[in-house]
Amino acid sequence: MNIARGLEDVIFTESSLCYIDGDQGKLYYSGYKIQDLAEYSTFEEVSYLLLHGKLPTRAELKAFSAALVAERALPRSLIRNIKAYPKTAHPMSALRTAISELGMLDPHEDEISPEGLYQKSLSLIAKFPTVVAAIKRSREGLSILAPRKGLSHAANFLYMSTGKVPSKEETKLMDVALILQAEHGFNASTFTAIAAYSTQADLYSSIVAAISALKGPRHGGANEAVMKMLAEIGSPERVSSWLAELQAKKGRVMGMGHRVYKAYDPRAGVLNKYAAEVAAKHGHSKEYAILKEVERQAGAIYNPKGIYPNVDFYSGVVYSDLGYGLEFFTPIFAVARISGWTAHILEYTKVDNRLLRPDSLYTGKLDVPYVPITKR
Repeated sequence: MNIARGLEDVIFTESSLCYIDGDQGKLYYSGYKIQDLAEYSTFEEVSYLLLHGKLPTRAELKAFSAALVAERALPRSLIRNIKAYPKTAHPMSALRTAISELGMLDPHEDEISPEGLYQKSLSLIAKFPTVVAAIKRSREGLSILAPRKGLSHAANFLYMSTGKVPSKEETKLMDVALILQAEHGFNASTFTAIAAYSTQADLYSSIVAAISALKGPRHGGANEAVMKMLAEIGSPERVSSWLAELQAKKGRVMGMGHRVYKAYDPRAGVLNKYAAEVAAKHGHSKEYAILKEVERQAGAIYNPKGIYPNVDFYSGVVYSDLGYGLEFFTPIFAVARISGWTAHILEYTKVDNRLLRPDSLYTGKLDVPYVPITKR
């Protein structure tokens, strides 16, 4: 019996949402190259693409964006509770709790009709930025801001997080970051969402399961590890000695290597471009310089082995430049990935929705005689 460790190369369903060519370093959303979507599209348009399988017309995008705007606000009771969350709790724990509460507050929580699922998906995509921004402001001892009319999804997220209307450049940077993280096939969190929904659990429960999976440092938390790595290195001049020490300890370069990509992650290529522009103007130029030196020196060692920078390599610097602390990097990931999670659930209900129930190779004993506790 062949055992697929980590379920690698196991195909359990069909999907038209995402195609990854790991050997060539290519990524497509519903047939569109990620580079084109990042350059020309918006997060609203990409979310529509994932939910509907096609790019919207101008009228369709206007209606879709208006539907998101209408769903942005949070219930007052949830805002009160967010203020009461422990300031020491990880923001992903706070996000997990807040989304669970949204489910309890929804009188139609258990409705799983296609129409009901779609409306809940819109609501969650719209509310994730509001929830994460509220958690951020509360942790910082600042007043929680209501969504502001007239701002795009990315701009509104930045406004609610920082208290200032972002520039066009900052809005574009956040839009690009969200687009790049919106979807990536059956990664751990998406698979977890599907596994939960295959039991006919409600959508909120499935998304809470996905958030829990994303929290792990081997998935959504990887970009935090990159920033800690940069702090440890300290300067571009220290890269050589740091890398030698890392190799001696047989350690890993954070943000390099990927289960799927054996070439340069195309998302990293896009973020590299924007990170360079922001760093040159008003960003973390030192951190960016360290990254480029790590990429140069570590690349000479690891690129021949198929180990290249992934999206987490540059995303931390980008998020930091936009005003987010280390602990909010993974929640930003969730703000983007909610579109992919809900799109996959909607698709799975149409394709199959078969209960996921993998098996294992039993390696224990059989027919072990039972010994009463008095004789053990």
